[in-house]
Amino acid sequence: MILRTLCCLTVAFVSFAAIPPAVLADEALTGPKALSRAFRDAARQATPSVVTVVAYGQVDDPDETPRLLAPSPAEPMPRTRPDGDGESLRATGLGSGVVLSADGTVVTNNHVIAGADKVIVRLQDGRELTAGEVHGDSDNDIATLRLEVGDVELQAIELGDSDALEIGDWVLAIGSPFRLEATVSAGIISAKGRTLDRIRRGSLLQTDAAINPGNSGGALIDLDGRLVGINTAIATRNGSYQGIGFAIPIAQARWVADELLHHGRVRRAALGIRLAELNASVAARLDLPVGLGVLVYQVIKDSAAEKGGIQPLDVILEFAGTRVREPIELQNAVERMPIGSTQQVKVYRKGEEVELEIVLAPLDDPTQVPAEEQEAEDGGDAEAGEEAEAGEEAEAGEEAEAGEEAEAGEDEGAADQGQASGDGRS
Repeated sequence: MILRTLCCLTVAFVSFAAIPPAVLADEALTGPKALSRAFRDAARQATPSVVTVVAYGQVDDPDETPRLLAPSPAEPMPRTRPDGDGESLRATGLGSGVVLSADGTVVTNNHVIAGADKVIVRLQDGRELTAGEVHGDSDNDIATLRLEVGDVELQAIELGDSDALEIGDWVLAIGSPFRLEATVSAGIISAKGRTLDRIRRGSLLQTDAAINPGNSGGALIDLDGRLVGINTAIATRNGSYQGIGFAIPIAQARWVADELLHHGRVRRAALGIRLAELNASVAARLDLPVGLGVLVYQVIKDSAAEKGGIQPLDVILEFAGTRVREPIELQNAVERMPIGSTQQVKVYRKGEEVELEIVLAPLDDPTQVPAEEQEAEDGGDAEAGEEAEAGEEAEAGEEAEAGEEAEAGEDEGAADQGQASGDGRS
């Protein structure tokens, strides 16, 4: 019996020892250690490009909790700073930011810096830079900062493809939650195309990577360390992470940032229509297939759409050669086109497909249709202003059901809360 046991042990040992080191290495690259290594490499690549953003001198809303940053559990930052007149400014907003270019361009959330008299950016090594130029867009909740870099070398983050993301893909969130700088958390893409009332234009990525107050404006990256989103909000009942976070896709954020950097505002094109999602109940009433396209239920008088021949109850199938099925898809496609440009629109009307040509108008006034040549001279970029009203439009915002949306970062003690639901405007 003893001999038999020893023989078995010997055979087992010899069998294990016979496994080539290359095979063991391959198993390490495909097992749990491979995922750990991917997290580590992605975080190492992207973290130097993520900064902490502190806003000073923002005026409190009398109906909200006063802004004042709480003491930091990590290295403290100055809670007051002198302004140009020698007065002290309170530190009132905290968030994160991402370096887009080595010459000092940083992107963050608008709600982090809105109304600030001074914005300071803190780098990973503790150095601080002042934002000399600040622009923000409340509709998309994106802001850009131009830093006074001097001889400081910044590391720009590599941009990824947010349109290529799929539900279930691994992502990492990097930022300064509760002033704990360079914090990394992992999760997956939980959903795409989410909408929130506070972010009036554009759609969001949903993730379960931990996002907390202070993460706003930070990076959501893929496993190659590339930026795929800007963390912006959470659905919560207590002001902190409860498993549901939202990020602005980088394709959307980059377009908004470019507009802000070059024009100081976001120029959006519009058709001048109000939209509805063709969901089951609406489709049944109109005897149309579910998801056929985007329903036009109102055309603004004298708008670009009316002049181009779009009619109420048309179903828009394609815009500029791209198939559209959701109001938010059409909004995103239209608003980025040059104002004054002529775009092909295919609609379904009374059983037939109709091809139309529409000259896009500015969102501010969709009845002002400029000449295409004039807009081209102005280098016009665009916007898409067709609004999907909340009554008839389709439940574009089922996403954050009964949870309450909190801004993921501007105040440390208490993130702003409000009902999280999509308004479907486009």
